[in-house]
Amino acid sequence: MSDLNTLLAEVSIFVPTLDLTQPAAAEAALEARFPARGPQVAALRAAAEAAVAAGSICNKGEGALKYSRLAKAENDPGRCSIDAVSMTDTEGPFHTHVKGEVCLCFPDDAQVTFEGRNATWMVLPVGSRHAPRVEHGHMLILYWWPGGAVLWG
Repeated sequence: MSDLNTLLAEVSIFVPTLDLTQPAAAEAALEARFPARGPQVAALRAAAEAAVAAGSICNKGEGALKYSRLAKAENDPGRCSIDAVSMTDTEGPFHTHVKGEVCLCFPDDAQVTFEGRNATWMVLPVGSRHAPRVEHGHMLILYWWPGGAVLWG
């Protein structure tokens, strides 16, 4: 999982430079720095999918919703908590993004949506709340929470 950790750290270092009160601008900055069709995102996807297949991530939960914590904020170079979630046509637990949330979404195909979108990068703004929902198939999602700031329930 060391390759995955190295790739995650590159994004983690960038996340604190973003203004997560402005989701569209933050998504554009992420896309400019880490293009969805670029080699870094492809390597990150391959490493994450290999870790899922090996059972080293997304190994908690069961059925349509499996998850794992990849990094705690105090151990991450960008001071983000990072989670991985594998979802198939399901809804996750309700939570609040105290300092925002950066998502890197890997849908299995073009029909699969997270929050109604098939986008690779998605930013949910500071203070937003939701129960994450994947529809029309399976998606692997990586989440960065600045400062580990998320409130469940």
